[in-house]
Amino acid sequence: MPHSVNLINTIAAALGLALALGFVATRLRLPALVGYLLAGVVIGPFTPGFVADAAMASQLAEIGVMLLMFGVGLHFSLGDLLAVRKIAVPGAVVQIMVATLMGMGLAYWWGWGLGGALVFGLSLSVASTVVLLRALETLGILETYTGRIAVGWLVVEDLVMVLVLVLLPPLAGVLGGNGASADASDLAKTLGLTLLQVGGFVVLMLVVGRRVFPWVLWQVARTGSRELFTLCVVAAAVGIAFGSAALFGVSFALGAFFAGMVMRESEFSHRAAQESLPLRDAFAVLFFVSVGMLFNPAVLWDRPLQVLAVVAIIMVGKTLAAAALVLSFRYPLNTALTVSASLAQIGEFSFILVGLGASLGLLPAEGTSLVLAGALISMALNPMLFHAIAPLQGWLRTRSALARRLEERDDPLAELPMTTHAKFLAHQVVLVGYGKVGRRLAAALAANDVPFVVAEQNRELVEALRAKGIAAVFGDAVEPAVLIQAHIARAAMLVIATPDTLKVRQMIATAKLLNPMIETVIRSHSEQEARLLEEENGSTVFLAEEALAQAMVRHVIDRANDMARHGTATTPARLHGSG
Repeated sequence: MPHSVNLINTIAAALGLALALGFVATRLRLPALVGYLLAGVVIGPFTPGFVADAAMASQLAEIGVMLLMFGVGLHFSLGDLLAVRKIAVPGAVVQIMVATLMGMGLAYWWGWGLGGALVFGLSLSVASTVVLLRALETLGILETYTGRIAVGWLVVEDLVMVLVLVLLPPLAGVLGGNGASADASDLAKTLGLTLLQVGGFVVLMLVVGRRVFPWVLWQVARTGSRELFTLCVVAAAVGIAFGSAALFGVSFALGAFFAGMVMRESEFSHRAAQESLPLRDAFAVLFFVSVGMLFNPAVLWDRPLQVLAVVAIIMVGKTLAAAALVLSFRYPLNTALTVSASLAQIGEFSFILVGLGASLGLLPAEGTSLVLAGALISMALNPMLFHAIAPLQGWLRTRSALARRLEERDDPLAELPMTTHAKFLAHQVVLVGYGKVGRRLAAALAANDVPFVVAEQNRELVEALRAKGIAAVFGDAVEPAVLIQAHIARAAMLVIATPDTLKVRQMIATAKLLNPMIETVIRSHSEQEARLLEEENGSTVFLAEEALAQAMVRHVIDRANDMARHGTATTPARLHGSG
């Protein structure tokens, strides 16, 4: 038995205590995440008793971030990223600027210098990807359009932070920290090199990676070894993340995200996501424990007002700024509240920034403690903020005239044009969602001359559909106004093709209220949920696995009959989409 077992001690203490305190937290109706963070505080250096290896825990947490971002990439295609670029790119950039200015103003009030104020403000501007993803997965909205906006927004934030981390050292001298001042030409060279590295990495992954890595996964899958398949998935996630950081200077998280995106091109992407899920969950817990270990509780009673001010910027200032930005793009109130709640916390990039700022002599000692306190509190409260979205939205509608005006905004895409043909206004199919399933349904309806109207939350997609002559309205179909504009009152059928099943009951209730005789068709991934929806609403529910099995049965029976009639000759294999 070796004498040094820091790794084993750290993992055993972190997971064991996280399990115990996470269980207690859930029994107290608090998020389990609160228990994980408290576990880190208990085994951290600022509380008595056993102290785990903080450096070891931090590296384990990095692996968790890699695996989690890899899993997100497996479900997030390049098309998803491009679909939200018009809101994610300007939204993230402006939100970072607003939050940074708020943090800088607070730091100037405390008497800090320019460099410390800038690092402090930037550290409060960027949200934690880990916290966001856990919240979206818990709510079941990760794969919805709102979820894609939030994820795309954070991807842009990560890209901005990569540039910040590269530019901060040469700027340290100018900002009052350690190191010589860099002239304009040096800064331009550094920025150009960084953009070239990041661009080179993205191009390499999208051009070469999306061909090579799916092929590698296929070759490993052909061996029939589950162990090798799992090893290939984990090795790809960690190896590409490390390689991207070492060769191109991008973050581990961003490298792992793009690794998942290129792996998504493989038909084994779903299996890869399932195989890596247990590891992702375990290492995500270690991430939260490692954050708790960095926290010194003394800052809560030594600087309570400063801590409150930091938390206010993170959870109020950033939230309001993000909500205002989303609403300015004419997105619904629900989307604005969800995206803003997603950003009402800070995490891994904040810790990297404060560490770099301290090493460069820019950030005062108390700055690190305040950022960590803000991170811990905002992470703990963030899940509660998500659960407050629905009550807050209802309260705003009933109490705020401004909120009602925002809901009734004058948006040309929120209603069908006056020139819409009469066949789309009566006895038509209202199709909610134009994703993978919705596109195939729309193509089939068009091929059979069945009139339909699409209700979709993606503004750019609605514009593109109208340019093609397809009747479409923009908005969240859970809002009665959207279904009214789709002329649900005279429609023959409502087809809900979105993966978000949380709002299905509200959509059906609105449709039945306006059109009691309407037929409803929905999709589900849960057998129990499908049965309940059939019983409650009399809807026709298509279960993904059942529909796939039925399609396979029809094919097998047809082929068997063909072979019985014509002998055993075979035909070339064909791909049958399951939708």
